[in-house]
Amino acid sequence: MEDHLPQAVRVERRPVDEAESRSANGPDWDRYADEYQATHGGFLGDAGFLWGPEGHTEDELGALGDVADRDVLEVGSGAGQCARWVRRRGGRGYGLDLSHRQLQHSRRIDAETGVLVPSVRGTATHLPFADDSFDIVFSAFGALQFVADIETAVAEVRRVLRPGGRFAFSVTHPTRWSFPDDPGEAGLTATQSYWDRTPYVEVDDESGQVSYVEHHRTLGDWVRLLSGAGFTLLDLMEPEWPDEHDRVWGGWSRLRGRLTPGTAIFVADLR
Repeated sequence: MEDHLPQAVRVERRPVDEAESRSANGPDWDRYADEYQATHGGFLGDAGFLWGPEGHTEDELGALGDVADRDVLEVGSGAGQCARWVRRRGGRGYGLDLSHRQLQHSRRIDAETGVLVPSVRGTATHLPFADDSFDIVFSAFGALQFVADIETAVAEVRRVLRPGGRFAFSVTHPTRWSFPDDPGEAGLTATQSYWDRTPYVEVDDESGQVSYVEHHRTLGDWVRLLSGAGFTLLDLMEPEWPDEHDRVWGGWSRLRGRLTPGTAIFVADLR
């Protein structure tokens, strides 16, 4: 969940491979981590588990099932808030993130809370863990929509999961791709095709370097991807915007959230 658009960038729509995606998004999160934690840290909670900007928690939704005495990996863990929640519920939560600065924030919160989340810097397409290491792998708006080689990332999840293990993740709801990322009225009018999977790319005007990349998959793409990798889809959650919730977060807002879904949560078990 990142607030874009930064200043002094131009937007392009073009193919982007995994190497370019990674070289853009890692430094982007390093630059943005301090602001992100200052702006959203209180809402997320030091040991909180939010599935999306709508504010629904894992306590409410129960996508992971019982985490007690389970080995649990958070992919795209940021400052480790969700993995820390797992540890407070009796699970063995671990974190992985591409951003060094986000992991520094995780260590800071470890020290402040006394709940340590063992974390490693790495990428979703090459998880640095042995086969059959985890009972649960999850990602709450983490790495998946920033990854070009999504088939490789899902195959890695399958590799590190034990038989019968669970994979749960949230992403921007695919239907949002058709709409401008605007929390106001402009965000209510579709302006591009839902089926256009051309990546969204931001290029720094001064350096000419790609500074941010996001990849789009349709709902059907995700279902086929999971099924083809040996997962059984148990649930597709589309959380509604709570009546009392007024927070604006990037393109998410009460105005949009009461009319269109902003988050999709996939819950699948390894066959």
